[in-house]
Order: sequence, then structure tokens, then C-alpha cells
Amino acid sequence: MKIVVIGTGYVGLVSGTCLSGFGYDVTCVDRDASKIERLNRGECPIYEPQLEPMIRAHSASGHLHFTTDPAGVVPWADAVVLAVGTPVTKDTGEIDLSQIFASVEEIAPLLSDGVVVITKSTVMVGTNARIRNRIAQLRPNLRFSVVSNPEFLREGSAVQDFLKADRIVIGAHDDHGRAVTEQLYRPLQMQDTIVKVTSLEDAEISKYACNAFLAAKVTFINEIADLCERTGGNVMEVADIMGMDPRIGDLFLRAGPGFGGSCFPKDTRALATFGDAVGAPQGLVKATIATNEARKRSMAQRVLKAIGQPTGKQVALFGVAFKPETDDLRESPALTVVEHLLEAGVGIRGFDPQAADAAGALFPQTHWFDDPYDAASGADAVVIMTEWNVLRALDLMKLKSAMRTPVMIDLRNIHRRKEPARYGFTYISVGRDVAEPTHAEQSAGLRRKA
Repeated sequence: MKIVVIGTGYVGLVSGTCLSGFGYDVTCVDRDASKIERLNRGECPIYEPQLEPMIRAHSASGHLHFTTDPAGVVPWADAVVLAVGTPVTKDTGEIDLSQIFASVEEIAPLLSDGVVVITKSTVMVGTNARIRNRIAQLRPNLRFSVVSNPEFLREGSAVQDFLKADRIVIGAHDDHGRAVTEQLYRPLQMQDTIVKVTSLEDAEISKYACNAFLAAKVTFINEIADLCERTGGNVMEVADIMGMDPRIGDLFLRAGPGFGGSCFPKDTRALATFGDAVGAPQGLVKATIATNEARKRSMAQRVLKAIGQPTGKQVALFGVAFKPETDDLRESPALTVVEHLLEAGVGIRGFDPQAADAAGALFPQTHWFDDPYDAASGADAVVIMTEWNVLRALDLMKLKSAMRTPVMIDLRNIHRRKEPARYGFTYISVGRDVAEPTHAEQSAGLRRKA
């Protein structure tokens, strides 16, 4: 098989590299010449565990190639995989399909008879039918198939998610497209990976449905964390009990500062907007979006409350990527916290093993360090935003001695509840500490006593 992947972003690069490992001849195409030059040198433009060594190995074996010229490879492709970006306009929530249809316009004149166009980009229902119609308009005599093949990759574990997938979804409108795509994934089928063949529409909707459900699950446990703080409960114990129920499961029940990244925020907004457009309002999804945005802002207020008068204070921010094992800052809750702290006059000294350079470019008034203890030097508080493993094994005595005021705000609950206090820290976590009553609650309590 000869495979062409259009786009060398997160999805395209992981998918193309992993497919080349099956022995297929894979060429990844991108307009960004500097990115292609780096890839041809064996350099990975994103941080994803295992990916760069695989790029080098499969390039050396002759199975993986990179180019800016689709005309040189598309005519000989058995399958062309569309893996370009589909961003969402933040204000309106509308999905931007311009890159998808620009790619269709570019490849359509180059496609050979019998080719299968596989859409891996996340697109709203009906998009693959539009792709099929547009190619048919441009090439009325071409025999071709269009397949919706949504990805379910998690940043930080994408390579393993691809090679040990829990399911492969193939939305096909004809037998040829189904057969070619099933053959593409034959190496995974031999490992008993489940392959679900369905319609174009079902495949498209399933991607959004999965991400929206998981986002709602994250938001739900965050609200339960707030309840625990008001009542003396421990959200980690509650989540553990919930996870024992096989109808619920234990994944995505970690309370924290809210969800971020390249998928959940974008996909929930797109689903809510599309639902309104077709007369099927997604009320739960809308509530999830609003609650998550409020959650991120409330975390910034939690930090400001902990440090007191903000002017002249320094906060050491540990982690800025939206999750560990990635350098992705997109929609990271840490960005909201940084913005609010800077607006309040707080200085930021940050540490992140992978995303520090990008954060420094985004916030030039902040300072970033290669060592967490250097970042904490003279700080009035440490705020843990990303659960990097290196932060789980901090020398708390060394950390305290570096700080001006030993306050730790652990928004990922990576430390045992009482451990930092043993070293003299004022320790604040999520869903495990009793919040101080509000003025209204205090007044209500006095009225009840009276």
C-alpha cells in the first residue's frame, strides 16, 4: 500500500509514522517547508513520547517520507488521509473547514482511479458527504471512495493509543472504501483490535459524542470536589467509590482545574453550535462548557486568595502544558491562571519540562526555569498546574527553603493530603480541604442559632 497523509500536525504525524511501521510506504505532506525540513532531519516538531525515535527509524528504513509537494506523491496513492486542522471560532463555536476543503481542491486533480480518501480530521456530521460531492464535481469520471476514520488519540500516549487501539471506527459509504480501510488496519485486527464499520454520519458524530461525554465527566467530578470542600468530604475517596461501579468507570474522575487541550474545548463548542443549527440543542454540553470556563477562573481566584495582597508577590507555577507528556498549551487551564495573576500584579516564575519556551513566548513578562527549585526561589506560593512525574518526587524541605512563604496550592492533588504540612507548608488542594464559609453562609448560620 502507498499512503499519503495530508498534514503533519499532531494527528497526521502520529498516524503517518505508525502506519509506516506496518510496512506501508507512507508520505506525509505539509505546506510548511521548515517543518518538513526538520522532519527530514529526523527532528520531531512536537513533543510526544516515542514519536521522534520512530520517525528516525521508519525514515531510515525507507517506509516514511516527508514532502511539500503533493503532486509528486498523490497520483500513486492507494489511500489519501486528510489530517489537517479543523479549528473552532471561539466566539461563535463554528468549526472552520477551510483547511479540509483547500486540501480537497488540491488533491482532487491528482487522485488516481480507485483511491480511497480517508478523513481523520475531526469534522462535524455531513462533512464527509460534502467532501465526496466536491470530488465528484471536480472529477466526474473518477472512481473513488470517501471514509470517515476518526482518531481517538490522547496526547502524551498517542503512539500507544494508535498501536494498541481499543477500537477503530470506519464510516464508509461503499464496500471498496470499507475493504481498503480494513486492510490498512489489518496489523491491528490481528491483535484483536475491535473494528466498527458504520455509516459516514455515525462515525462523524461518535467522535464528538465521546469527547463531549468525557468532558462532562471531568466537569461533574470538579463540581463534586466543590461539594466536598464545603462539607469535609474527600473527592479522591468519592471518585474511587464511583469508579468501582462498572457503569461509570474510574477514568476522567480526577478533580482539578478544568479540562483543556486541543480536543475537549474545541469539540464541545462545535457540538453545541451545530446542535443549535440543526434544531437539536445540546444543553448538557453547553452547561459543561460554561462550568469549565468558570472553573478555570475560580482556580485563579483560589491562588489570589491564598497569597493575600497580590502586589509584589511572586508565584512559582509548576506546569503550563494542559497535561503531562506533551508541550501543548492549547486551552490549558494554566493560561487562564497566569492571565489573572498577571492582571492582579503577581510575578510569575514558571517551570515546565516541555512547554516552558512556548509559555515564555506567550507571556514575555514571565520567567521560566529548567529547575523547579530555581523557579520557587523567593516565591510566595507554589501552584501545581500539571501533574508531571518530576513534581511528584519534589524534595519538600529543599523547596520550602527556597521559598519566601511556604504555601503550596496543589490543583492536581499529586501530593498526599497531610505530607506537605509535615514540612511546614500551608497546603491547599482540590476537593480535600474544607472551604471557609462565605459571608452569606456565616450570616445564615447566625440566624439559625438565633
